[in-house]
Amino acid sequence: MSEESAPRQPEAQRQPEAPRLAVLKALGDNTRYAIYLELARSPRPLATAEIAESLGLHPNTVRPHLERMREVGLLAVGADARGSVGRPQHRYSLAADAPSLGLEPATFPVLARMLLQMAGAAGLGGEEAGEAGREQGQLDGSRAAAEDTPCLAALVARLDALGFDPAVADDGENATVAFTHCPFQELAEANPELVCGMHRGLVEGFVGARGGGRVTAFHSLLDRRPCQVELVVSP
Repeated sequence: MSEESAPRQPEAQRQPEAPRLAVLKALGDNTRYAIYLELARSPRPLATAEIAESLGLHPNTVRPHLERMREVGLLAVGADARGSVGRPQHRYSLAADAPSLGLEPATFPVLARMLLQMAGAAGLGGEEAGEAGREQGQLDGSRAAAEDTPCLAALVARLDALGFDPAVADDGENATVAFTHCPFQELAEANPELVCGMHRGLVEGFVGARGGGRVTAFHSLLDRRPCQVELVVSP
């Protein structure tokens, strides 16, 4: 049979096979699969050294695996927003369309979008969103108050657990906590008043319930400047 007369699959059917096969091959390696699980479980992007330390591997072992996964579209990479001295540090996270492998409930982002649409349709704004966030923050802050951890350290630990990857600058009395990663970025950009309002309420509620500090300013996407919170803390 000649090449011209040979039956061909439609283009739309043939194109997805190569990327899918590349993804399966990439995750078929045990080390890459372990790295992928580590990133899937993390609420924030991770640096090569963090991944290596968590898995008990050398960073030089981890780097080529990260690059391979990035090449096939499994990972997204960005520079460290905190601007450390020297070369920018790369931080890795799962790509937006990467398979979740059942680790992340796919219904949660859909539910969040629907709830935000309902809140907007009901005429709720930043004040009401702030109250909702404040209630959760007070609950978290009350739990932290039972521990012997300073207010600033407790707040940073909570923000880190939520995936905000906080960076701190303080002089012992005044502190600024910058949010170098927003786990709700897509929703916040579409609904900044509601999402950022809840975040502000969460921080204010936490600090108020924990004690030992006071929020003096909160800069969100609505302020057109890097998201951060400023507070006064007790020594």
